[in-house]
Amino acid sequence: MRVGELMTAPPVTVGPRACLAEATRLMAESAVGSLLVVEDGLLRGIVTDRDLALRGLGGGLGREAPVAEVMSARVVTVDAGDDLTAAYAAFRRTGVRRLPVLDGRQVVGVLTIDDLFLDVFRHLADLLGPVSWSVLQEPPGPPAAGGSPDEP
Repeated sequence: MRVGELMTAPPVTVGPRACLAEATRLMAESAVGSLLVVEDGLLRGIVTDRDLALRGLGGGLGREAPVAEVMSARVVTVDAGDDLTAAYAAFRRTGVRRLPVLDGRQVVGVLTIDDLFLDVFRHLADLLGPVSWSVLQEPPGPPAAGGSPDEP
């Protein structure tokens, strides 16, 4: 499966000059924990709810401070055409929880660890259905040696 098939698109984005209050409101309205910081169609960084809380207001910045002051400018990305194994490797290698997804230089989505967990759980559910059905259909095993089936 390709990253582009599992990513969330379109991503929720904000400009680097947007204020922290606006970024917080946008996260709340969109029910997301991060925003991709995009300017002129290009990825400039990522800002998380943790960045807003710790680097922003917790760091003494006011609500009107720009997102650029708290965002992470070094961002690990994956390509929409990459196999999911590339995303797994990026998550494992870097310890991040969110990967912006690019198509060339354009931001087209975001892939989170939660997206991968949901995919894994769907695959497990696909396997558990037939397994549980076969367990329910199998006759009980042979009785214990020397006893009847009703004896403990």
